[in-house]
Amino acid sequence: MGKDVIIACDFPGKAETLEFLGKFENRKPFVKIGMELFYAEGPDIVREIKARGHKIFLDLKLHDIPNTVKSAMKVLSRLDVDMCNVHASGTSPMMRAAIEGLTREDGSRPLLIAVTQLTSTDQQTMERDILIERPIDEVVMKYALNAKDSGLDGVVCSPLEAEKVHSVCGPEFLTVTPGVRFADGDIGDQKRVMTPAEANRIGSDYIVVGRPVTKADDPVKAYERCLTEFTGGI
Repeated sequence: MGKDVIIACDFPGKAETLEFLGKFENRKPFVKIGMELFYAEGPDIVREIKARGHKIFLDLKLHDIPNTVKSAMKVLSRLDVDMCNVHASGTSPMMRAAIEGLTREDGSRPLLIAVTQLTSTDQQTMERDILIERPIDEVVMKYALNAKDSGLDGVVCSPLEAEKVHSVCGPEFLTVTPGVRFADGDIGDQKRVMTPAEANRIGSDYIVVGRPVTKADDPVKAYERCLTEFTGGI
């Protein structure tokens, strides 16, 4: 499995999204469709981007009782996305239910990954707001193990944690890491960040990059820089 860069298409609507993707001409980057775009345009935007040849990470972070998540995943399984996710904090029964719902009658399904702790969360915030007093690294590893034991393919984690996730859960367990910024870029509202080259060195399988590409003066050039730094030019 090769490394790849996923562009976060966090746009308010269809027009802005397709205008952005149109800049790439013959390239078909892997893209993330998150809550903002999905809630604005619904499933049709997924179908249209998929029909244009892009791989899609549908980033809706489901978190509810197991039966509700299972039912929702049955619906999402029809969209032919390549990856989707849940919150690991929803517990192991919920994650197992998500796998059941996502698996089609022929046994196929998209990759399913679990969010551990958001990259906007640090130790202080975790302790103050959600009363988790264990070290954040320990919490992330426990969530990752729960996801693996529930049959999921990997986790969303900070690039700072990817190497340890692999050591705990094995090299085939995927690490999808947002919080990636260029060395000369603004970290915005992220708190646990790393550059593409650093994410490559510590073993991230996929990096999710939004504003450093989507807000760049030349998005294609920024994407190519990110891809080169992350893959080492392979």
